[in-house]
Amino acid sequence: MLPAKTLAALFAFALLFSWGFFNLPTFLLGIYGVASLISFGAYAKDKAAARDNTWRVPEAHLHLVDVLGGWPGGLVAQDLLRHKTSKTSFQVVFWMTVVVNIVGLFWMWARFESRQ
Repeated sequence: MLPAKTLAALFAFALLFSWGFFNLPTFLLGIYGVASLISFGAYAKDKAAARDNTWRVPEAHLHLVDVLGGWPGGLVAQDLLRHKTSKTSFQVVFWMTVVVNIVGLFWMWARFESRQ
């Protein structure tokens, strides 16, 4: 499998390519950028809380941000912070959020195109 940072970079490149050549709406780029930053921050906060034995970010919150477009940032955070990478149940749900998000991306893009 591709390294997490490579996969996230390829997805970002695909978004930019689609925006430049296939009329991907600009607002979708913004959604992915902002959601990825929020996701990375949430993973970092949860990692710090795990280290300090304080209140943790619920996994459902991490998954929610990921399914809303933050999964590239979450993927990079998992890799850089070595967080949530060995918990199988988390990884199964995480990759399901990625699939749901990408299907949703194509659905939104198709609806946007049909209105043009």
